[in-house]
Amino acid sequence: MNQRLRKLVQQLGEAIHESVSESTQIASVVADIRRQGFEVLLMLEATIGLNEIEEQPEGAVEPEDASEDQGTFTAQDLNFLKSLRISVSGESAEPEGS
Repeated sequence: MNQRLRKLVQQLGEAIHESVSESTQIASVVADIRRQGFEVLLMLEATIGLNEIEEQPEGAVEPEDASEDQGTFTAQDLNFLKSLRISVSGESAEPEGS
């Protein structure tokens, strides 16, 4: 993995950590648990997989199922974010408890 890519992956990890750290919803639930007399140790593991994108020849047509409203996210990206319970603008959130 080249240095630039390594730095980007590190930045992604830091962004995920910051998102969790600054979440008012997570802080609220942790505070509720502490009020019940328990100390909370929260450890999250994120697996970041990288697949090199093969360049398409000029004039290649995108698959019909590629939608413009997804921006730069692939279906794999959206599934990964959804597994972390991160919603993407324009995507419907999963109902609570699923």
